[in-house]
Amino acid sequence: MKAMTHKLSLALLFTFISFMMGGDEPLPVNHASGNVLMAGVSKINITPGTPIPMSGYGNRNEPFKGVRDSLYASAVVFSDGERTSVLITADLIGFSHQLASETIQQIEEVTGIDQDFILLSATHNHGGPSNRTYTDEAPPEVINYVEALQKSIVAVVRKALEKMQPVLLGAGTGECRMNINRRARFADGSIWLGRNPDGPCDHEVEVVRIDDLNQRPIAIMVNWPCHGTIGGQENYHITGDWPGAAARFVEQSFDHKVIVQVTAGASADINPIYGPNDKFRDIDAIGMLLGEEVERVARSIETFPGGNIEALKMTLNAKGKKRLASRAPNQELNSNDDVEIHLSALKIGNLLFAGVSGELMTEIGMRIKSESPIKHTMIITHCNGNSGYLCTDAAYPEGGYEAMVSRTMPGTEYLISENLKKMIRSLD
Repeated sequence: MKAMTHKLSLALLFTFISFMMGGDEPLPVNHASGNVLMAGVSKINITPGTPIPMSGYGNRNEPFKGVRDSLYASAVVFSDGERTSVLITADLIGFSHQLASETIQQIEEVTGIDQDFILLSATHNHGGPSNRTYTDEAPPEVINYVEALQKSIVAVVRKALEKMQPVLLGAGTGECRMNINRRARFADGSIWLGRNPDGPCDHEVEVVRIDDLNQRPIAIMVNWPCHGTIGGQENYHITGDWPGAAARFVEQSFDHKVIVQVTAGASADINPIYGPNDKFRDIDAIGMLLGEEVERVARSIETFPGGNIEALKMTLNAKGKKRLASRAPNQELNSNDDVEIHLSALKIGNLLFAGVSGELMTEIGMRIKSESPIKHTMIITHCNGNSGYLCTDAAYPEGGYEAMVSRTMPGTEYLISENLKKMIRSLD
């Protein structure tokens, strides 16, 4: 295990920053003084301009054929006068360790934001483009897209910094039952992808509202655990799936005066109740139903000034395993190379964002939240890398898809939950 870093006393040097993506004008970064919390938000279109292979399903064998709805990356920057943090999410399948590390480093170089205070996540959308460039088979068009993507992500953080202003902050909790446990038990006793209404499922919707000093909302952050898999492998049109649809609905409900950022909670074994299919009405339906709950909660939130920023990061080395031969229960587990897992804990006022670099099973996320001393604790998965499926110990003898493809051994559940809870407690 690498040492935990705790850079809470570092005052960033905010001077003029030359922008790496072109343009000669330097970027002045305004900073708060005292205990005034400041924030800036922005989003940018990251839809590919030309057809490239899609991500999410291995059976797709053609580039996308059209764009049903655009994909976005959004950035929410916070500053307390001494420390600056940023949460970024993109309507993509995820970020490899390598891609996340490179992009975070670029953000730090351009903006001065310390890497410990950067959370880069994806909605785990299965209707977006491939961003796999770490294999020898990566097509040139995918490599070109990823290079443009990195520039866009740096640009959206830079734009959010330009829009910094004093803010009020608040949070609330709702419920959306349009997600369901997907570890269905079949007649032969095996477990596979399906619907299991008796299985554990976190229906909690966490909502954060950011207001200007006139109590006008400028951003809404949404955290809900569910795979972005309403659109199935038969769909060849770019879509943001339910996260994109929910963001559109809420932004429209607030007359496009807010930017909505959606993150995926602990949902390795959680699917939407509709799909996978190629029926966009199902995407819109779940987006609307989730969006209605987000709007209801957001309008009821009371916002307050102030709040300090603290952050911790930790890298774990989990024992690795090879892919199982089948979904059957009680498979032999064969050792493989250790797997890096990146944990993040970012506290802003009385809010806690807990990042995990992989697909965390819902029971683990629910337990971390329930045992957190910080009321509004959000689990952000697919954050700062991709460690694959991160299962409960009980899932391995049961079998099923998640245990079959997981790259880590039993014991990973304890490793993640205990260390993340320790990080959270140290920030309380």
